[in-house]
Amino acid sequence: MNHPALSAITAIHAALDEISEIEPLFMTVAEKKTALVEIARARARVEALDLQLLAAGRDDVAEDTGARSTAVWAAEQTREAHGTLRSRAQLAAALHQRWTRLAAALAAGQVNLAQTRAMVESLEALPANLGDGLVAKAEEFLIERASDLGPRELRHLGRGVLAHVAPDIADRAELRALRAEEARADAATRLSFHRRGDGTTDLHARLPDQAANRLRAYVHAIANPRRTSNDDDFMALPVDRRRGIALQSLLETVLESHLPVHGSTATSVVVTVDYQTLLTGLGTATTSTGDTITAAQARRLACSAGILPAVLDGQGAILDLGRAARLFKGYQRKAMDLRDKECTTRNCHIPAAFCHAHHWREPWARGGKTNLADGKLLCPFHHHRAHDPTWDTHHHSDGSTTFTRRQ
Repeated sequence: MNHPALSAITAIHAALDEISEIEPLFMTVAEKKTALVEIARARARVEALDLQLLAAGRDDVAEDTGARSTAVWAAEQTREAHGTLRSRAQLAAALHQRWTRLAAALAAGQVNLAQTRAMVESLEALPANLGDGLVAKAEEFLIERASDLGPRELRHLGRGVLAHVAPDIADRAELRALRAEEARADAATRLSFHRRGDGTTDLHARLPDQAANRLRAYVHAIANPRRTSNDDDFMALPVDRRRGIALQSLLETVLESHLPVHGSTATSVVVTVDYQTLLTGLGTATTSTGDTITAAQARRLACSAGILPAVLDGQGAILDLGRAARLFKGYQRKAMDLRDKECTTRNCHIPAAFCHAHHWREPWARGGKTNLADGKLLCPFHHHRAHDPTWDTHHHSDGSTTFTRRQ
C-alpha cells in the first residue's frame, strides 16, 4: 500500500491530467481571479511537502544512494540546479528543526515560499540570547503579518521585529545589529575597473546600502526616470543608459574644492590639446589620466567641468594652463537657472539643477565670453550633442535649442 504522501502526489498528477486540455481563456474573470489565488496556495502547499521530504530524507536517501547528500541526489534525478537544491535543503532543515510554526503555515498555504525565506532570514538574525519565548512570539508576529506583506516588506519588518515583540530590549539589539551590519558592509566594500578595449570601461562595485542609496538618489535626480514624454529623445532612452549618462555628468561636475589635495593642488584632470585643434574642434586631445579624447569632448568639458586645458603651440610650448573665467560664476548660474528653468532643448524637461551651462554664441575655446547673455542651460545628454560634430545646433530667438543631424 502506498504511503499517503505518494497517494496524494498521484492524485495531484491525475487532477492535472484531467484539466490539461482545458483552455483557461474561456474562464470568466471571476474564475480566473479565484484560480490564480488558489493555485498559488496549492503551490505553497506542494513546496511545503517537498521541503518536508528533503528534511526527512537528508540522511537515509544519501546513505541508500551513495550520493554526497540528498540534495545532490535529488538535483541529479530532477535535473534541477545543485545550488537551488542545496538552498532548499538548508531551508527544509531550518523549518524542520526550529521554525515549526512557519513550516505549518507554509503547509497550510497561509504563506508562500518567498515569504517563508524572508521570515527565516529575519528570525535567524535575532540575538542568540533572546530566549525561546520571545523567539516564538517573533515567529508568530511575522506569520500574522504575512497575510498583508510581501517578501521585501517582511524582510524590512523582520529587521525591526523586536520593536513589536520586545520594545524594552529592541533599541540595544538594533544598535548591536546595525554595528555588525555596518562592519560587514565596510569589509565588503569594493570598486574595480575593467577596460573593455572598445572605448568603454566596466565598473563593478559593492557599496554599503547607505552609500549606494545616496548615489542612486544623485543619479536618478539627473536621469529623471519618472518623467516621461513621447517627444523627449533623452527620456526615450533606456533607463540604464540615462543612468550611465547621469553618472558621467556627476563625475564631470564634482567640485574641485571638494576633492582631496595632492602635491599642494586639488585633484584635477589636465587636458592637453594643440591650439589649432582647440579652435577648430577637429582632432584629438590627451588627458592626465592617460586617455585620448576628441577635441569636441575637450571643448564640451571646458564649458563646465573641473578640467585645466593645457593649450600648446606648434612647438609644444604651453600657451595657457586653464582660464578660470571659462566657468560661469555662481550668481550667473543662478540667474541662468531662474531664466531657463530647464534644459533649453525643445521637449526636454530636465530641471535646471541638473543641467550644464553652455557657451552658445561662441565656444569658449574660440574666445567666447562667459556671461549670462552668452550662456544657456543644456542637460548632459544635449550638451554632448551640442559638441558632437555630427550634429548641427540651432539656437532660436525664444531661447530654445534644436538639433539636426548633419548629412
